[in-house]
Amino acid sequence: MATTKWVLDPSHSEVEFKVRHLMITNVTGSFGKFTSEAETEGDDFTTAKVTFTGEVNSISTGNEQRDGHLKSADFFESEKYPEFVFKSTSFTEKGDDYELAGELTLRGVTRPVKFAVEAGGIAKDPYGQVKAGFSVSGKINRKDFGLNWSAVTETGGVVVSDEVRIIAEVQYVKQA
Repeated sequence: MATTKWVLDPSHSEVEFKVRHLMITNVTGSFGKFTSEAETEGDDFTTAKVTFTGEVNSISTGNEQRDGHLKSADFFESEKYPEFVFKSTSFTEKGDDYELAGELTLRGVTRPVKFAVEAGGIAKDPYGQVKAGFSVSGKINRKDFGLNWSAVTETGGVVVSDEVRIIAEVQYVKQA
């Protein structure tokens, strides 16, 4: 079967993260600049090879001071590590959904990760483009990637949790 190339449609895709602050609420952030490609056999995503690259400096949490801190050496160290990269190793059917496994490189550290994927389906848009949509979610431990900054409140509480939830809505365009 022929290889099909799919390219991410950034205007119909988003990548967010959530992290506990003071262990009482979640702070949400997003990345505004990213690219991704998938290669499949025909339209069968169980054969997908996915790559994803995000620009660290496109991070936004709605707070300029916090965004600057996240870009600093305390967290992402964006001057030295301007991108984070995911490369899949498998895309496995799990009932009606999928599990996307691969290697995430963040701040120069590469670790295996797994994401749950809900397939939204494949449809043709009004302009004749064939698109495939997915909802992706998972968790990573930020300290596994060298994002070690931490502070403790006067009562002994943690300011930022180690667990980071990742949520993405992605739409790919089939290439001719």
